[in-house]
Amino acid sequence: MALIRSISGIRGTIGGKVGEGLSPLDIVKYTAAYGTWLLQQNHSSKKVIVGRDGRISGEMVQNIVVSTLNALGIDVVDVGLSTTPTVEMAVGFEQAAGGIILTASHNPKEWNALKLLNNKGEFINATDGQKVLDIAEANDFDFVSVDKLGSHTKNETALQQHIDAIVKYPLVDVAAITNKNFKIVVDAINSSGAFAVPQLLKALGVENIVVLNGEVNGQFAHNPEPLPQHLSGLCQEVDRQKADLGIAVDPDVDRLCFVTEDGLLFGEEYTLVAVADYVLKHRKGNTVSNMSSTRALKDVTVKHGGAYTPSAVGEVNVVNKMKETNAVIGGEGNGGIIVPDLHYGRDALIGIALFLTHLAKENKTSRQLRNSYPDYFISKNKIDLNAGFNIEKIFAHVKSKYKNHPMNTEDGLKIEFENDWVHLRTSNTEPIIRIYSESNFSTTADNIAKRMMQDISEAL
Repeated sequence: MALIRSISGIRGTIGGKVGEGLSPLDIVKYTAAYGTWLLQQNHSSKKVIVGRDGRISGEMVQNIVVSTLNALGIDVVDVGLSTTPTVEMAVGFEQAAGGIILTASHNPKEWNALKLLNNKGEFINATDGQKVLDIAEANDFDFVSVDKLGSHTKNETALQQHIDAIVKYPLVDVAAITNKNFKIVVDAINSSGAFAVPQLLKALGVENIVVLNGEVNGQFAHNPEPLPQHLSGLCQEVDRQKADLGIAVDPDVDRLCFVTEDGLLFGEEYTLVAVADYVLKHRKGNTVSNMSSTRALKDVTVKHGGAYTPSAVGEVNVVNKMKETNAVIGGEGNGGIIVPDLHYGRDALIGIALFLTHLAKENKTSRQLRNSYPDYFISKNKIDLNAGFNIEKIFAHVKSKYKNHPMNTEDGLKIEFENDWVHLRTSNTEPIIRIYSESNFSTTADNIAKRMMQDISEAL
């Protein structure tokens, strides 16, 4: 069993002893800590949005969260089965004080999590996250008397409001999408994408939709992270159906990747690249992605006259950097699209709408569109560390060895070579160093990673 308490939320496996898994008592403790922190902010609203993905444990966890918030005197607007970006948008729709999304994102079915939002519908920052953890550690809660209990109401229109906002978004062209008469296969991974993605596609004028793994039961048909090794079924079905495109999302619909008409992957790293290419053609400006993402975004940004800025890994960090640089589009190489004038959160639904508009207006097949972007290859590796390791010593050794190359130490250590890069960062949850490297050739990317692993071994 596992329970991971971090500034970005509470994540754990269902079952086990208190403090060792995401038990009912742990759910109460951290929900109460968040609710207490929220009340300390003295917002005019005492309303919190709560929604969940399709996990087996979702309804159980949601009932506990709603009751705990009510016991603090907080009014809950329950959007039920939903998507992460929809809950984020609903905070704005309802002018709420905050929100809680119950999802462990791409983690397997035994996991669930409490992801915490502020009054802007954005993930709370590190400082506020630490305050929540401190309140939980101190068990510093003050529950209200029976006459002051909060209310529990349901909002069954939040997803439609979200989709309406996407359809009305200036760069989404429903007519262009409708005219192409796309045939699309969707891998909904037995969660919220099973209803959210088809509802969006129909609003965009797409009628020919095939849904795989469309029963919302949380019994994920394959590993729910939308990575190449997990999407062979979608690739085969796109080819068999002679479809124009395949779409894969994760269980809470904030990550997005595509399959081209020939049954090959578009590449999750290139989801953001393609969407940014379209946005930048119509809206000049800057871009941001985390520093473990492909340099193809920088290439596209420069081509359109903008400036690209890397951020530390993590959605909150990407959002902060986007605000600093007034970026018009940003996200992460894992298929996370952030469109700031819609909302500051990863959103697969707006990503689908913008990608389909781009595809329709380019008058290309999805494979032809992918071939219009540079080919880079990312090698993803990790090295285990022994207990008591000194990360400063390790990084100092590597920095000394490559002192003549440009470096970024904002998040671990990123080293730029002439046409390649490597990013080293420690994990927040495991004694490992992650090693991501990119090059024009897969063998070169692999060799860079191997060289770094040797350098780290020397330091150890």
